[in-house]
This record gives sequence, structure tokens and C-alpha cells, in this order.
Amino acid sequence: MTGGAVEISPVGRVESSLVDRSAAPRQPDEGAPEAWLVIDERYLAALDGLTAGDQVVVLTWLDRADRDTLVVHPRGDLTRPPTGVFATRSPDRPNPIGLHDVEVLAVVGPRVHVRHLEAIDGTPVLDLKPVLTADR
Repeated sequence: MTGGAVEISPVGRVESSLVDRSAAPRQPDEGAPEAWLVIDERYLAALDGLTAGDQVVVLTWLDRADRDTLVVHPRGDLTRPPTGVFATRSPDRPNPIGLHDVEVLAVVGPRVHVRHLEAIDGTPVLDLKPVLTADR
């Protein structure tokens, strides 16, 4: 394989009522709470144009994941056959990047209030990307 190490630095962190990985919902529609994305002040200008009602994809680093896991039973259900993590949404994987579709409720300085974020409190935020629509 070509290439080398990739350096990624978080732009912020998640503030959430979810503090225990085992109690966190697996998907946003399974009871994920509202949460805050607290963006580092040096990236404040990057929030310009982000407004309530926007749909965004939040990329996180699932820092409590097991990076050695390659095969899982989907959704932790032992009745399902073992499946490679690249064919699942398992948080345990070689590069545990989380993808979260959320709705922006408010932007207050460096804080972004979002709906339906299943990330655990303290999870590093890597990036935010708008969901593209015909007008955007």
C-alpha cells in the first residue's frame, strides 16, 4: 500500500447527556438526544453560514472504539452471522470515524446545538459537512 500516516486534529468535542457507551443508542432514530458541538474558538469563522434548520453530517473520532476489531455480529446480535466491519456501522473498526446526520437547532458562538446525536460526551469532532440539496 502506498501513502503514510494521516494526521487529523479535532475541531471540537461533543457535549451530551450520553456518558456510557453501552447505554448509547446505535442509530439517531433510536432515542439519540439533543447535544452540543463545542467548536474550538480558532475555528469560529468556519461556522459562518451555518444556521438553525440546516442538515449536517458530523464526523467524529470514536475514541473509545476497539481499533483491532475486524468482524462483528451486526448490532451485537449473536443470531446474526459474523460480518466484516466495513459492511456494518460498528463503532469498533480500524479507523473509528463516526458519521452522524443531525439537524442544527441553534448556533451560539462556538457552540452548535443539534438534534439526534448518538455520540458520547467528550467525543472528538473532526468536521461538519452540509447535506447537499438543490439550493446548496
